[in-house]
Amino acid sequence: MLRRITLVLALLVTIPALGSDIAILRNGFSIRHERREVLGSVTRLYLAAGNNGYVDVPTENIEHFEKDLPAPVAVGTPVNSQSMKEVINSISSRHHLDPDLINSVIHAESGFNPKAVSPRGARGLMQLMPQTASQMGVANSFDPQANVEGGTRYLRQLLERYNFDLIKALAAYNAGPQRVEQYHGVPPYYETQAYVARIVRDFNRKKLAEQKAAAQVRARNARSQPTLKQAALP
Repeated sequence: MLRRITLVLALLVTIPALGSDIAILRNGFSIRHERREVLGSVTRLYLAAGNNGYVDVPTENIEHFEKDLPAPVAVGTPVNSQSMKEVINSISSRHHLDPDLINSVIHAESGFNPKAVSPRGARGLMQLMPQTASQMGVANSFDPQANVEGGTRYLRQLLERYNFDLIKALAAYNAGPQRVEQYHGVPPYYETQAYVARIVRDFNRKKLAEQKAAAQVRARNARSQPTLKQAALP
């Protein structure tokens, strides 16, 4: 009898979640929750503080849990926008990448703060992990030009690795190539899925704005051109 009571108590143990966590499900979905507890064969995910609002998920359907990490910690002030634009344009051209793409990556990674540091230890504008920075020959990840050079070169390598599949390259930049290969595409991590979507959305917005501006210029030029009949007048 004592053994059975002990087993029941073990099944009701609450697993603490410090701050918000994310449950990554095997079907690719994710659920953000404040805390969780195992109840027999299911895990109850509490969606808000207290006991109000929860969802029961079969424990076998949960692949793993992740911390809902905050944005990178800003340790300084954003770099001068004009000088940064010149740096990005120059480095992007050298690696044959669209500068708008690099801008979108930097915006998602650090918000253009050269001193940003993530909870995982990624540093600088393009949030280079120490190992990646070393592989790319970046001695100081807080140096804006060196950081963008290393991050852009790394992204170029990932694009070549995945036959210029931008989605896979961005997912690998965030979660690592091993995860992309493990899941044959974007891994089922909320952070990575949101990261890729944010960059693609921002990059597409820039391209649409460029197309609209170019169309407006063409329209103005067309209106300013004399007609054939006008050109024939003495």
